[in-house]
Amino acid sequence: MISVTRLLCDQIGPQDRLRYRWRKEADTSSELEINLKRKPIVVWNSTKACNLRCIHCYYTAHAEPDPDELTTAEARAFIDDLADFGAPVLLFSGGEPLMRRDMFELGAYAVERGLRTVISTNGTLIDQEAAGRIKEAGFSYVGISLDGIGVTNDRFRGMDGAFEAALRGFRHCEAAGVRTGLRLTLNKHNVADLSDILDLLREERIPRACFYHLVYAGRGKRMQADDLTLEETRAAVDMIFDRALAFRREGLDIEILTVDNHTDGPYLLQRVARDQPERYDEVLELLRANGGNATGIGISAIDHLGNVHADQFWQHYAFGNVLERPFGDIWTDISDPLMAGLKDRKPLLTGRCATCRYLDVCNGNFRVRAEAVYDDVWAPDPACYLTDEEIQR
Repeated sequence: MISVTRLLCDQIGPQDRLRYRWRKEADTSSELEINLKRKPIVVWNSTKACNLRCIHCYYTAHAEPDPDELTTAEARAFIDDLADFGAPVLLFSGGEPLMRRDMFELGAYAVERGLRTVISTNGTLIDQEAAGRIKEAGFSYVGISLDGIGVTNDRFRGMDGAFEAALRGFRHCEAAGVRTGLRLTLNKHNVADLSDILDLLREERIPRACFYHLVYAGRGKRMQADDLTLEETRAAVDMIFDRALAFRREGLDIEILTVDNHTDGPYLLQRVARDQPERYDEVLELLRANGGNATGIGISAIDHLGNVHADQFWQHYAFGNVLERPFGDIWTDISDPLMAGLKDRKPLLTGRCATCRYLDVCNGNFRVRAEAVYDDVWAPDPACYLTDEEIQR
């Protein structure tokens, strides 16, 4: 994640302490040693079931739960495992996590074990009762997905009325005292709604927004042709940056982040160099501390069956299963070439990534996108929108 409000607007957000991990290891520590010590945020795709059918769903969710998904007892056991390993955050995702009847019980148990818990949801199932139970279970944050205004969102979500239902979810959470954020995945079909979505943040008093770049995984792989062009991406990111600065000038406490394209980091750094040169060194230090793409390092995923993945987009490759081995053992086992490579990828990268001046800021961006386009995990990320001139050393 790139915190636009922290880096561009010099406004500290609630999770900046976790996001900017200053590297205090000895200078002799290798990249691999440093990354092996890092405890990842865990995304738990807790169920395959979803009440919607989003056209860009990376998890290819469907209406009914998988009969083999983790039981309550198995989930409690792996939560114990995560707590013992020291994972800082457990993110309940899906499918639609609210379709798990034990979600509130498991959320409360994870909090009891010392994990910070958050929910990623389409929001349509959050009525007044659900919002109250989310608060009671101790979830600290609920990210609600909207992919456009009105019918644009409903078309993406595959259900008429999904937009209004999600808005009610925001309002129920606010009334219950649960912090929320809006999540939107940018693509050709909703980029025209971006300005209105930014207006919606103010109108609905939504304190946070994460703008995701499209990742070619699950049903999203079929949307590759619907991704923004590199020029369109720059224009969308410019609008997000501009509006974040405007919110700051207006005194609005709205946190803005971009997600799933670490090109946004160096692109933001270029703007700081142009408009706030006195802050350049500070922002560069923060970006380096953040470390760029953290797939296999600071972000991990466990699917509804207990399989461990490099992140939530790597469902086609598993390193092991928490029913068979402790998560920590799986996560630190570098006998797997992909796990070893992701934790120390810079020597393996090819093409533009290998010679990029911003490699220590971006860390090669999304490897799963490179694999989807080039069938090569270490090829350049095709979603990098910087020019050759901008990245040359």
